[in-house]
Amino acid sequence: MTMTNAEMKKVTIIDTRSETDFYDSILVHREQLYSIAYSYLRNRNDALEAMQEMTCRAWIKRKTLKDPKAFKSWIIRILIYVCIDEQRRRKRSMPLVDERIGEQVTHIGHHRMEMLWALEQVKPKYRHVLLLKYYNDMTLTEIANIMNKPEGTVKTWQHKGLKQLRTIIKNRGEWNNE
Repeated sequence: MTMTNAEMKKVTIIDTRSETDFYDSILVHREQLYSIAYSYLRNRNDALEAMQEMTCRAWIKRKTLKDPKAFKSWIIRILIYVCIDEQRRRKRSMPLVDERIGEQVTHIGHHRMEMLWALEQVKPKYRHVLLLKYYNDMTLTEIANIMNKPEGTVKTWQHKGLKQLRTIIKNRGEWNNE
């Protein structure tokens, strides 16, 4: 199988990209990446660790990136997968008391905690859209690129996710009585 000149150029660009250039490209998006990781994991240390794992996975898989313009959505997609893996790991293990002692205590309002609980009840594909849209201020076009789905599908998932969220909140009658 022979490659066209354009394909060879892409491979050469990716192969010759230095580790520093790669790292700098990730640093450009670090605040948004941290925000996304934190919205999934709700823990500073876990969010930072997820970013580190995402960087390692992206570096290992850097040759699979076909379009350098899609770098941002590509690393965000990797980060989301890392966060999902961490959530699955959490479900399988019980946290030790010592693990929570070092965590910074923050005051989260009662309503915010209930909203986070309700959001966890929403189907994962809808929850991803809601997290990216409302917690990370991303546009539906950006979310569609990250999730590698048509924008119409993302809009439908947003609508269905909000509908599920409303139903969950409505069924928690005591929320409305406060």
